[in-house]
Amino acid sequence: FSTILCRLQPIKMSETKYQSYLETCGKTPLVVLYNAVPEEARHATIVCKLEMQNPGGSIKDRIAIKIIEDAEKDGRLKKGMTVIEGTSGNTGIGLAMACAAKGYDCTIVMPQVPPMLERVMICRQFGANVHLTCPARGFKAILSHIDTLMVANPDKYFFAQQMGNQSNPDAHYETTGPEIWEQTGGDIDIFIHGIGTGGCIGGAGKFFKEKKPEVKIIAVEPSTARVHVGEAMNPHTIVGLAPGMPSEFLEGPFDNEDARGVVDEWAHCSQEEAVVWAKKVCLKEGMMVGPSAGAALKVAVDVAARPESKGKTIVVVIASHGIRYTAHPLWKEVKAEATASLPVPPNLSKDAQDLLWASDA
Repeated sequence: FSTILCRLQPIKMSETKYQSYLETCGKTPLVVLYNAVPEEARHATIVCKLEMQNPGGSIKDRIAIKIIEDAEKDGRLKKGMTVIEGTSGNTGIGLAMACAAKGYDCTIVMPQVPPMLERVMICRQFGANVHLTCPARGFKAILSHIDTLMVANPDKYFFAQQMGNQSNPDAHYETTGPEIWEQTGGDIDIFIHGIGTGGCIGGAGKFFKEKKPEVKIIAVEPSTARVHVGEAMNPHTIVGLAPGMPSEFLEGPFDNEDARGVVDEWAHCSQEEAVVWAKKVCLKEGMMVGPSAGAALKVAVDVAARPESKGKTIVVVIASHGIRYTAHPLWKEVKAEATASLPVPPNLSKDAQDLLWASDA
């Protein structure tokens, strides 16, 4: 009985160490891809860095927390200020989460398009304000709106500026790259990731090149928006990739497909292929991923199938979880099916048969 009483005594905080929620960011798993890999690509090993397991659900949590904490340290962000950012969603969610945990007001600016539905809802649930801008003017409208707010009240806002803030690539140089290096034991030959801000490619790529110069870095863009090789920016549905301007964290000139800086190859994927591969790994691996991860996986499998990839280890970043994209074409068929299966109002008749709908009927 006395032993039981001892076990019920409250634990003193001085005797143990608990993490805060934000401290759980990083150290995400690295898992092997197999079932979805075609036979011709199985002579290489494809492993996936599961960034959806960060506390806010995406790789952008890393940069959101780093940007805020660096700004706190050097005095650019002070209590009472509002953090503001322009984003297609995941960075906004990461910032809204971090601001909620740290007690800052937050304003997220994003384009007024249907795929932003979940992002608007999640940011609002964290308590952030959301401003929606003209999608036809792209990121320029977002930046213009932020500039208007900051000019009117310069002391109120801290602009996170993920597109040009050095804390972005630093987060990946200091955490993402070293984690992958440790998890693979340095056995990494190819690193593949999509270009949004370019911070992960720039930061993790720099780390890998310093550790092992022969590591090949492959950057992925939408096929209709290959701005880093000099092609025009056109609309696409691979949310999180290609905001419409070249990355400030990657080396130009951005007018050809030559290797430069840390990038050895500029790959691309169509929005249709991104959806196909996101669905494929969900059905065959049980891994629910977003469209940008679908694009990266498609490129990874193509690269793995090359003869020179035999025996190589390919690391591909899974940026976010697929559940975050139910307003995206990725979910079109099952969303329509689910909507049709759940009538409003529901059939509440006690005389109804037991089974009213079945997906396999």
